[in-house]
Amino acid sequence: MKSRILSTRPLSASLAAEAKASGIAIDEISFIETQPIRSQETQQAIEKAYRQQTTVVFTSMSGAEAAWLPLPRKPDWKIYCLDHATKQEVIKRFGHRIEGTADSAEELAALIASGKAEEVTFFCGDRRREALPMILKKNNIKVNEVIVYKTVPQYHTVEKTYRGILFFSPSAAESFFKTNTPSPETILFAIGHTTAAAIAEQSRNQTIIGKSPSKEALVREAIKRFSNL
Repeated sequence: MKSRILSTRPLSASLAAEAKASGIAIDEISFIETQPIRSQETQQAIEKAYRQQTTVVFTSMSGAEAAWLPLPRKPDWKIYCLDHATKQEVIKRFGHRIEGTADSAEELAALIASGKAEEVTFFCGDRRREALPMILKKNNIKVNEVIVYKTVPQYHTVEKTYRGILFFSPSAAESFFKTNTPSPETILFAIGHTTAAAIAEQSRNQTIIGKSPSKEALVREAIKRFSNL
């Protein structure tokens, strides 16, 4: 293999095979774990939302997965969500009735604010960012937050030296740097600007931001970078 890189979350077999075909080996180590919250209070909040005609927001796959209930009828929601993997999970759980999508939480909040919603239910994790609810509140939109999952750091000490490291969330970056310092020559790849900002707080290594916020785009960015060496 020409290069070995580290992914801080699991990848599909097809993506790993695509990298291997280009002479790149990928080690996969998860630096965070998401766990759905099954408390009675959370369950009641989800069930209440299911009974309402309301506007709902998802900014992660984990939020959509944790908010899903195995009921015969889908809820009557107007859904806004992030694009790519989150959108795919929302369609899988709730069908194709999506009002709008965007590539970032800021863009999604602006899209919602440009509409007619006066109130939204935001299914999120315990470490959600402030951007979306802050923008909505500034636009006089009431935000009902339902925390449906928690993010748990997974600390691992990495022994190998990698040509590149892929980061898909600020939480994973924080977890990685808690116990690791990459070689100065290692190139870091961030799925978006927020993740890149989290990396910059810990490292001065060269950081490349993916052209679109998806796992596939970030992996292919690394393949492009290292397959030409």
